[in-house]
Amino acid sequence: MKNFVRGRFAAKLASGVAIALLSGLLGSQAFAKTLVYCSESSPEGFDPALYSANSTWDASSKPVYNRLVEFENGTTNVVPGLAESWTISADNLEYTFKLRQGVKFQTTDFFTPTRELNADDILFSLNRQRLKDDPWYDYAAGTSWEMFDGMEMPALIKDIVRVDDHTVKLVLNQPSSSILASLAMDFGSIMSKEYADKLAAEGIKDKLNQQPVGTGPFRFVDYQPDAVIRYQANPDYWAGKPKIDDLIFAITVDATARIQRLQAGECQVAAYPAPADIAGLKADANLTVMEQPGLNIAYLAYNTLMPPFDKPEVRKALNMAMNKKAIIDAIFQGTGQVAKNPLPPSMWGYNDAVEDEKYDPEAAKKMLDEAGVKDLKMKIWAMPVSRPYMPNAHRTAELIQADFAKVGVDAEIVSYEWGEYVKRARDKDRDGALILGGTSDNGDPDNLLSYFFSCAGVGGANFANWCYQPVEELIQKARTTSDQTERAKIYEQMQVLIKEQAPWATLDHSTVVLPMSKNVTGYVMDPLGSHRFENVDITE
Repeated sequence: MKNFVRGRFAAKLASGVAIALLSGLLGSQAFAKTLVYCSESSPEGFDPALYSANSTWDASSKPVYNRLVEFENGTTNVVPGLAESWTISADNLEYTFKLRQGVKFQTTDFFTPTRELNADDILFSLNRQRLKDDPWYDYAAGTSWEMFDGMEMPALIKDIVRVDDHTVKLVLNQPSSSILASLAMDFGSIMSKEYADKLAAEGIKDKLNQQPVGTGPFRFVDYQPDAVIRYQANPDYWAGKPKIDDLIFAITVDATARIQRLQAGECQVAAYPAPADIAGLKADANLTVMEQPGLNIAYLAYNTLMPPFDKPEVRKALNMAMNKKAIIDAIFQGTGQVAKNPLPPSMWGYNDAVEDEKYDPEAAKKMLDEAGVKDLKMKIWAMPVSRPYMPNAHRTAELIQADFAKVGVDAEIVSYEWGEYVKRARDKDRDGALILGGTSDNGDPDNLLSYFFSCAGVGGANFANWCYQPVEELIQKARTTSDQTERAKIYEQMQVLIKEQAPWATLDHSTVVLPMSKNVTGYVMDPLGSHRFENVDITE
């Protein structure tokens, strides 16, 4: 509890600093179009391949970088990015990408490029995540290539070949039904090898994660930790200079404070309002409130490597002790629904026939007794920030704590600053169960199911540390199956096994709500949970 309170106090201090900084910035840029986005948390860094949080990607991969292929804004359709076209071999093992010519890297106060994008940048950006002997493989201490490894890209990719300056060939070990969608994910962001070489020569490799340089719509200016991130429109952007001149992220951890700042005109877009505030926002004539079902899931992950959570019957008993409907009603107030599967209902492959655990505290207590579990003490980890899938993890933890107490389980709630929370969550010796979640990064069921449950993800994105061979075999089978109907059947089987083994308590799927000033035009909600501003404008 102490860490959570300190985080809230620090957030208020940072908010005050941000207000002072923004006043000066906006005053000095009276003639520039400036959009201020009240974001929900600080980025963990600016190298998107090192992290998995949308809040970090919003501040790094989306404004600063591009990928070989991209998701069309507002959809999960894969469209050309830095690769203007691609061809696929008859055996589906070779993907040859033709790069756009004339793409420029950003010029900043700390780097001036001398050449345009070429194949060397593609090889650098992907091989540093793939090859353990690459000099950049472990440049950022305490981090890992979480998404690249979680999607098992090292096992999938056999080679990356430089055909010529503007042609790259990706050679696979086996066919993959989702490789293009995977390359459009944030870990596929393309960096400047020239910039990386400069940093290496100067002995300051860590700057790659602090001062980003890409080909994207906005160039990084500076970052006031826990307060403000500043970007400027990239005048050389290959897809056309953005309509706004300056983009500012005003980091505001507290949801109520974000809304207050939006209504005061201190920001034009505010992330993740508290459910209790939504009705008032919709009634505000000065605001537009967008909403859509999220491709997301929130969960309570047990550490299945630690007794007694290594027993499925104990996990299922704890799931039965939770009154999930009461929790969702209290936390979401109509903007969320109880989850029974790790896939959201709107995603293909969802198995509606799966039956969720029923709330039955008496049966739960009996199951715990039969499993030999008495006087269980455990920790419930609660995120310190609002996420699209979970607006108030601490209150959720309190409700779960109360439910567990009814079956004789003594649960302590712990929390940490967001970056520290995610880091500690990967510890295989972590005690108890943690609240986390995710939004699909590419619209393919493999993304969520592989990321959360593959054996390769244990100690990383598989926060339950659950390696179950029958599920692993289905993951691999689905990846090499090209027919979507057949793949859907495999994912339906997988969801049955996951429910039977219960490495998680599936909590909720949420509706994502985004309020903004009526002066904001061109914003499109992203089904994958990110915020993109390259097509946004502000009217007078």
